[in-house]
Amino acid sequence: MNRIGRKLSVGLAACLALVLALAAQKGLAQAAPAPASIHGHAQNAIGSPLTKGTVKLTQDRSADEKARKYSNSFDIDAAGNFKGTGIAPGTYLAILFVDDKSVDFFDNVTFTAGEDHPLNFDMTRKEYLDKMTPEERKQLEEFKKKNADATAANAKIANLNATLTQARADTKAGNFDAAVKAMQEATTQKPDEGILWVALGDAQLGSADADAKTAKAAGKPVDDTIKAKYAEAAASYKKGIDANTASKKPNVETAAAAYNQMGQALAKGGDGKAASAAYEEAAKALPANAGMYFYNEAATLYNAGQLDDAAAAADKAIAADPKRADAYYIKAQALIPKATVDPKTQKIVAPPGCVEAYQQYLELVPEGPRSEEVKGILSGIGAEIKSSYRAGKSGKK
Repeated sequence: MNRIGRKLSVGLAACLALVLALAAQKGLAQAAPAPASIHGHAQNAIGSPLTKGTVKLTQDRSADEKARKYSNSFDIDAAGNFKGTGIAPGTYLAILFVDDKSVDFFDNVTFTAGEDHPLNFDMTRKEYLDKMTPEERKQLEEFKKKNADATAANAKIANLNATLTQARADTKAGNFDAAVKAMQEATTQKPDEGILWVALGDAQLGSADADAKTAKAAGKPVDDTIKAKYAEAAASYKKGIDANTASKKPNVETAAAAYNQMGQALAKGGDGKAASAAYEEAAKALPANAGMYFYNEAATLYNAGQLDDAAAAADKAIAADPKRADAYYIKAQALIPKATVDPKTQKIVAPPGCVEAYQQYLELVPEGPRSEEVKGILSGIGAEIKSSYRAGKSGKK
């Protein structure tokens, strides 16, 4: 090849290299940049997370809101969080929508290629609050106050529930002074809560019972100091009943329990008539448990030595629940002290209804915890013991 040919060949090669280089540069310039991502949180003006909404991005700032086109859209979850990707690098207007209404925005939000951009819509910020109208600010303050009141009330209730639980445990364990003190404070904080008064009454009743037991062990009677404690317990139960009645949703179980316990306190304090009235109210409040309440009345009055009232209460318990064996036993025990001796035959004569009550007890529980005692009493007063009650024959007649 001559010199001219060689020069042309070299020139063509140089041109070809230049063309390839330009083509390569052009190809690199046309490669799409990596998309950006976004993550963030949205909360309202009182600091609570938004539970719904959508974050939208646009570069169409000049268009009317209804005609505006959005390149990206990210939904907010129930915790107020949102995230997503696929955002072309650039500068955007970011708008937060709730129920298709724009509620907050940030302009000039720049996304770079491959970036995970944080963006939080915090409507408690000063810039947002300053843009609120006077009416919106008023509504916000009112809502904050109500929310603060509700939070304080819930905290108070939680504390009282904890106090109530501990006081009940203390009462059960015999720590009556601690329980009384705690429930006195609780009823001062919330005097309209019936169950708190009932718990106070339980602690006071337990304390009075403990003192009465100590007095009995020492051979002393229940004195005025102990009776005063029973009266305090009865008064607390009455306050619990009144508060429960006045509440928006009176609880029949609370009412029945309070009347039942008040009956105990009154009977042990020596007021049998008032005690009977309390047990009557317990039965009215919860008729399904009437047999139990009347039996409790009979047992309490019997233990308090008020035998006539105990027998009458036992009859009410039997009428409400004829299968309650212990009611027959208490009735018979309350009547047996009235047994007399026939001067002619020198035999013991039981008062009307006494023997029948003992026999009905045996009929219901022929092998009950008091069966042997009852059979001994019947034998002792010369009453007939039917064959079905004899030792080794516990079947019903």
